[in-house]
Amino acid sequence: MTSLAHAPADPTDLVAARYGGNLPGLLGPVNQTLELLYNHRSIRQFEPTPLDEATLTSLIAAGQSAATSSNLQTWSVVEVRDPGHKDTVAALAGDQDFIREAPVFLVFVADWSRNRLIAEHRGEPTEGVEFIDSTLVSVVDAALAAQNTVIAAESLGLGTVYVGAVRNHVEELSELLELPDGAFPVVGLAIGRPRPDAAGSIKPRLPQSVVRHRERYAVPGTEALAEYDATLQAYYQAEGEPRGWIDAVVQRVRSRLSLHGRDRIRGVLERRGLPSR
Repeated sequence: MTSLAHAPADPTDLVAARYGGNLPGLLGPVNQTLELLYNHRSIRQFEPTPLDEATLTSLIAAGQSAATSSNLQTWSVVEVRDPGHKDTVAALAGDQDFIREAPVFLVFVADWSRNRLIAEHRGEPTEGVEFIDSTLVSVVDAALAAQNTVIAAESLGLGTVYVGAVRNHVEELSELLELPDGAFPVVGLAIGRPRPDAAGSIKPRLPQSVVRHRERYAVPGTEALAEYDATLQAYYQAEGEPRGWIDAVVQRVRSRLSLHGRDRIRGVLERRGLPSR
């Protein structure tokens, strides 16, 4: 089990906390893996303790144990430890200090460059890489590997936080990491031992009635969304940062400005050899 603080002892309490205090229904069998998943929370404060090479090797092995489309393995990961290098990466990824503080920052990369090179060595064309499905395949591969890495890290008592801001300056970060054409950063992952005061409470998610559809998609009612918004407002209030969910959603979707430069990714992909037609 993870050593993160404030974990309710009863797995039922973990699930209830995930839904703002309400169980979504009867629960099936619970084991240590499910407890670990229910107990997830992002960590943004890390102790300076280095992460040893053997542990990171184990975490990457867990990442590589994730499913991958047709076993094409269209992802890679760049490990960033050097403080100066990490500082430059952080500046391009939202200028967030926890990236600098974490002993290791991983950048998961959607990567068709390796497989394209294999075909080119055979003298074959690589047209299949140029379509949107190929881009999606590599993004999904990278995301699955990253999630496996998170679960493995938390099982060892480590803390993690995803960093989507690695896509804020895709071109500049790709150049800094010397990514070849056909590869681009999908998500970053800060990993380290959490400071004792790092772990907040479990963040509530949308009720299953909103995300779980039986046989056919059902548009959620405004009442259920409003109830969740109130639940999350109460959560953030308790964490000392009052804000709501609906306001955050509206802010994210109403303008390209909320993308912080990510609205340019389509053009960057084309310049990096992934037209995504």
